Amino acid sequence: MKSTEHRNPRPMPIARATSFWRGAAIVVLAAMLGGCIPNADVPNPALDVPASYRAGGSAHEAPPPKADWWTGFRSAELDRLMLATATSNFDIAVAVARIVQADAAARVVGATLLPSFAANDTVTKSLSPAINFGAGTRTLYASLFNASYVVDFWGKNRAAYEAAIATSNSRRYDRDTVALTALSSAAVTYFAVLGARERINNAREDLKAATHILKLIQDRAKFGTATALNVAQQEALVDNVRASIPPLQQIADQNIAALALLLGEPPQRLRIAATSLAHLRVPRIAPGLPSQILLQRPDVQSAEAQLSSAHANLVSARAAFFPQIQLTGTGGFESLALKSLFAPQSGLYSVAAGLTQPIFDSGALLGAFDAQKAAQDALLAGYRKAVTSAFSDVEKALIALRDTGRQEALLQKSLVASRKAYDLAEEQLRAGTIDYVTLLQTQQTLFTTLDSLSQARLAHFQAAVTLYQALGGGVPWRMRDDS
Repeated sequence: MKSTEHRNPRPMPIARATSFWRGAAIVVLAAMLGGCIPNADVPNPALDVPASYRAGGSAHEAPPPKADWWTGFRSAELDRLMLATATSNFDIAVAVARIVQADAAARVVGATLLPSFAANDTVTKSLSPAINFGAGTRTLYASLFNASYVVDFWGKNRAAYEAAIATSNSRRYDRDTVALTALSSAAVTYFAVLGARERINNAREDLKAATHILKLIQDRAKFGTATALNVAQQEALVDNVRASIPPLQQIADQNIAALALLLGEPPQRLRIAATSLAHLRVPRIAPGLPSQILLQRPDVQSAEAQLSSAHANLVSARAAFFPQIQLTGTGGFESLALKSLFAPQSGLYSVAAGLTQPIFDSGALLGAFDAQKAAQDALLAGYRKAVTSAFSDVEKALIALRDTGRQEALLQKSLVASRKAYDLAEEQLRAGTIDYVTLLQTQQTLFTTLDSLSQARLAHFQAAVTLYQALGGGVPWRMRDDS
């Protein structure tokens, strides 16, 4: 009787042994590579957010600017122009097209997360040489269905898809940035037209008053109570006032042309009815807290989305170090006779699974990872700069709004005194009790104050628009989304 206590185990078949050691090698190789694969940590922006604006008064939270923020200036003509800018501006149209392009690119990248299917119907006719079982031709009919799927075990394709989605989101914020810039430019340009026209009106009134004084001096010169020097000085003042009108008209006309471009129409078709800023008002604008800027400024949100896209690309580049698993399958029918192509005995199928592990690529994967890491670092710095720039923009706009408002109020007070002095000078001229040098200075002071007041009023309105833009403003499609 043979003993079985020390019987050798049954040897493993060669195929099974090869499969075992191949799998073990893959596991060991993946473990070895895992130790040298770099990390893809989430970037930390480390933002320094101030508690309040220095020129913003008391710090308290405030609602963001309305989507139709320009209605606060109380101008129906401005409302019409702003809506026309939102719908017809060329730069906004380009930004919208880029959104469609980014969405399409995201769909292309997202397709890698799903299986791909394809049908292939072929008819093949071949001629066999006589050396192979006799010469002859044959026709092979095939109707095959192919399927392929990459198992995204390490999240490489998912990360690439998330990067594409973040890029698409950044394009939407870019559109909002472009729209806000276009709308703000339209408002600033509209106010520039009205400001120039107001200065033209002032100059014409000044010209009328100076001409009236010139006639009085010329009458007095006829009676010997005024000299030729007095007449010449007044004539020079009249000519200077008259010469100031063409440059102002140039400013108005050129700004109309610029405004027409923002509206997407030829300058010849644009008509601006308003002639002064006096009938408008500067709205009260609450800046809120600096932290609110992070959610209100589209350029800040775009920078954040770009940073998210860069991090997702970095994650995808890291996942490329790991093995890729791909499943493929083919099924269908193949026959030498068309009538029996779809018979059960003509059916065929094949299923395969493949694993690809990069081993040596001369540093290509590491180089791609380092490139994505550098891109992320650059966008991180860009995001921090966008946030800091937003704080700076609001602070500067608040300072400008405050100081231009003060200047306008002081010049308004100065205008009252200058006009009173001018009226008194005219009365004394009629009475013949005034020094002509004093009269000339009084006129020049009044004319200069009027022009300075118009410029200060324009600067005040434009500072308000700049503050709206710095705070993030609003765009018409946001208004429709909120309603």
